[in-house]
Amino acid sequence: MDVGRKRELEEKVYAGERLTREDGEALYDSDDLAWLGRLAHHRRTELNGDRVMFNVNRHLNLTNVCSASCAYCSFQRKPGEKDAYTMRIEEAVRKAKEMEDEQLTELHIVNGLHPTLPWRYYPKVLRELKAALPKVKLKAFTATEVQWFEKISGLPASEILDELMDAGLESLTGGGAEIFDWEVRQHIVDHACHWEDWSRIHRLAHEKGLRTPSTMLYGHIEEPRHRVDHVLRLRELQDETGGFTVFIPLRYQHDFVDSADGKIRNRIQAQTTMASPAESLKTFAVSRLMLDNIPHLKCFWVMHGLSVAQLSLNFGVDDLDGSVVEYKITHDADSYGTPNTMHRDDLLHLIWDAGFRPVERDTRYNVVREYDAPPSLAERRAEPQQVWA
Repeated sequence: MDVGRKRELEEKVYAGERLTREDGEALYDSDDLAWLGRLAHHRRTELNGDRVMFNVNRHLNLTNVCSASCAYCSFQRKPGEKDAYTMRIEEAVRKAKEMEDEQLTELHIVNGLHPTLPWRYYPKVLRELKAALPKVKLKAFTATEVQWFEKISGLPASEILDELMDAGLESLTGGGAEIFDWEVRQHIVDHACHWEDWSRIHRLAHEKGLRTPSTMLYGHIEEPRHRVDHVLRLRELQDETGGFTVFIPLRYQHDFVDSADGKIRNRIQAQTTMASPAESLKTFAVSRLMLDNIPHLKCFWVMHGLSVAQLSLNFGVDDLDGSVVEYKITHDADSYGTPNTMHRDDLLHLIWDAGFRPVERDTRYNVVREYDAPPSLAERRAEPQQVWA
């Protein structure tokens, strides 16, 4: 990058000026990763100090049966396939209660677009989960799922959200975003929910008092300009509603190990290479610098690995998600070693080891508990440390 342009960008960041589309694309063009990290870490520290948030959560995927066949997806199955499944409500409740003793605070529920499950199944499962775990927040359904509920029920999204909230819904999830630009989206997505509907449904949710996450699937066939366009759309919507709590860049996964049937469902991996750790860190940094109005940036450690998750805390990230448990959407694709579960103590030591202060949060980013500051470097060097793969 031209020295003058680099100085101009740095001055804008330190002055707190809003960056433009051209600025975002210039940041992606930079090969000075340490410089990008310094700028993003400055912004992250202004917003969140040395705190790193996490929660104790469990992911539930009620069904992997899906009417869509998105080109990147290894999770979806068609009716009748060998490993297609749909949970009975009592099974979902049993799985959710497995973590009750760990002071679970959130259930994160995302599913396929099941072609025959009735709409009533979804509010009913929320009611049963809430009855079984009344203190646990329910973060459920993507905007894509809500649009699917519109189709199968004949109800508008506003009424659907009202009923889901009455059943205990605390937040939508951020999925279904992928990449919003149609130039890319038309090649990777096989459902009817695009930017217009995704933004409409999140706008409605925000109007009703819900606070929601936002996401971006990166590292496949998109280019940096598509990532910049994606975050600018979110920034504009956030200016309007103020309802997004966090932005989550999600690393696209190859089908390293698929299900027992051996079928490769990811149709774009032959023309893609997954984002390298350096590209992931750059994406975190640029996202933090561009999204000046979304308070938190999350590294979903399941998709990035624990070492990159720790490094990301110096590239704008201030949230490491949570314990997760059985995240099938990624683990049905990758085999590079992220565990299914990180317990509270694991997350605390992961954050302390990176030199930050852990803060346990709830779904709305209210503080549940603040923990001690990390031990000094001298204290850590005094005894052997765990290596996070």
